[in-house]
Amino acid sequence: MGPSLGVLCRIRDIQRSVAAFEQAFTRAYGLSLNEGMVLCSLSHAEHPLSSGQLGELLGLSASNASKVIAAAEHKGLVERSLGTADRRQMYFALTPSGRALLARIRTGGVECPELLLPLMGSGCGAAQ
Repeated sequence: MGPSLGVLCRIRDIQRSVAAFEQAFTRAYGLSLNEGMVLCSLSHAEHPLSSGQLGELLGLSASNASKVIAAAEHKGLVERSLGTADRRQMYFALTPSGRALLARIRTGGVECPELLLPLMGSGCGAAQ
């Protein structure tokens, strides 16, 4: 097996591990991994973020970012506000429920797949 095929197989294994983590995360918290990453991104932001900024942080297209944000908003975890400079621009921030869920995620934990442990260290399963 050449290096390229070895890398491809390793990426497949990592992708399976991430998928297994997401399934456990969804069962435990009722969130997709992308929704959890929206909450994490907003928790680290010094100010509300636009959907474009969130999409960029998550590596999502504008359309996918809007869907993920809308799902988190529908769950009452994220709230939108109008921009002050441009009233057409929407910005998003955590709600008290979103902050409470993040606190639960930090103190709870979803078991980290063994393959991801070297990458995540002690932070696996918690929003860091």
